[in-house]
Amino acid sequence: MQRKLIFEHSKEGKMGTTLPKCDVPEQKITNLIPKTFLREIRNNLPQVSEPEIVRHYTGLSTLNHHVDKDFYPLGSCTMKYNPKINEAVAGNGQFTEIHPAQLSETTQGSLQIFYEVEKYLCEITGMNAFTLHPTAGSHGELTGVMIIRKYHKSKGNEKKYILIPDSAHGTNPASVMIGGYKAIKVNSTEDGLVDIDDLKLKLNDEVAGFMLTNPNTLGIFEENVLEISKLIHSVDGLMYMDGANMNALLGIVKTVNMGFDITHLNLHKTFSTPHGGGGPGSGPIGVTEKLKKFLPTPTIIKKDDKYKLEYNLPDSIGRIHSYFGNFNVVLKTFVYLKMLGENGLKEVSKNAIINANYIRKSLMNNFQICSPKIPMHECVFSGDIQKGKGAKTLDIAKRLLDYGMHAPTIYFPLIVSEALMIEPTETESKETLDRFIEIMLKIDEEINTNLDIIKNAPQNTPNSRLDEATASRNLDVNYFMK
Repeated sequence: MQRKLIFEHSKEGKMGTTLPKCDVPEQKITNLIPKTFLREIRNNLPQVSEPEIVRHYTGLSTLNHHVDKDFYPLGSCTMKYNPKINEAVAGNGQFTEIHPAQLSETTQGSLQIFYEVEKYLCEITGMNAFTLHPTAGSHGELTGVMIIRKYHKSKGNEKKYILIPDSAHGTNPASVMIGGYKAIKVNSTEDGLVDIDDLKLKLNDEVAGFMLTNPNTLGIFEENVLEISKLIHSVDGLMYMDGANMNALLGIVKTVNMGFDITHLNLHKTFSTPHGGGGPGSGPIGVTEKLKKFLPTPTIIKKDDKYKLEYNLPDSIGRIHSYFGNFNVVLKTFVYLKMLGENGLKEVSKNAIINANYIRKSLMNNFQICSPKIPMHECVFSGDIQKGKGAKTLDIAKRLLDYGMHAPTIYFPLIVSEALMIEPTETESKETLDRFIEIMLKIDEEINTNLDIIKNAPQNTPNSRLDEATASRNLDVNYFMK
């Protein structure tokens, strides 16, 4: 059934709230507020009652799939359950009603939270210092590339290139290009690891660094990471870790011990704050001692049990964000880290690894695995077998929606044909995993017995299969009520 827009519920005279009568004389308002800021034409807002508002938006919320509704196994996106205690604390008025322009003397508690989260992330990764400024993973990548450039510029190095594996996230080469370097692709082996021989062929004195996701986007730990780091450092390059897959490493290995000089993390993935439409995001950057002076300004320092913002940073790359980060996201991370502690974080990764391998083992006889290597927190299949029977990976993803589950990441990483990338995270129970496995096996059976139902999926969702190509080329998200 097609739902009405909120404007179509509107009727003259309906009211959803009661406001107190304005006690400021109209003449005084005119004197206080410049005329250019006063509305002359009534704004076009819908006139609806409170029940209509609540029912309208509650109804809309049930149309979308979200992590509170059911399983959301997006590979490399870490769509874990978001603890509601995070929201309770983040919604506290003592946090929501402060302003970033206040004097530091009046925001000591908030600055302390920033300071302590930075220290926790240093402990988790082994990095010497962190900045919480970047507002997303891609923003963190760009910040990291800017630090790489600043480092080489300070040494008088004339570097032109940054190496990136062919399995990398698409934002990696984009960040490299925006940061002023050229990206050079390094091939993967048949097992899905960085091809060391190809790396050596492309390594020279003009290489500024190497961006590596570990475990990589196939969920596989780069077992040659120490050799890779040694090679990059031999030409005075820097090792940058894309930390999108950090959910596999918490409490198990520190990134500094793998030879990385820069590490970015995603608070909106690994550290439980809402992801995607629940945003905003946060992509902190951690660095080793030799890069600390290049971090964005301002930094937070502690002196005599007081916290303050330090702006006197002559070697800094400068500002990358207004003020100093997405506080609401950092606050939720603070709660998450306090709740779990060191041992709890290790259990997160151990359970994420077990869950991913349980799915891999359960489906590997029906869906082609992409590598013989045992993965960590996520597993990647190829849908080539199913495609040979007439059902593409896209069809499988659409059919999953009919069963009330979100589809996994598809067609990524690009080095896997018809890729199905599944990350269950640690927050899903064995019962949920068993239900997902059962559905996947049933879909595989349907491909053999009832291909049409797969090709025409979804049928049990608010909208059936859309013409996505037309939608992307002719996007219309506006509605105007005359």
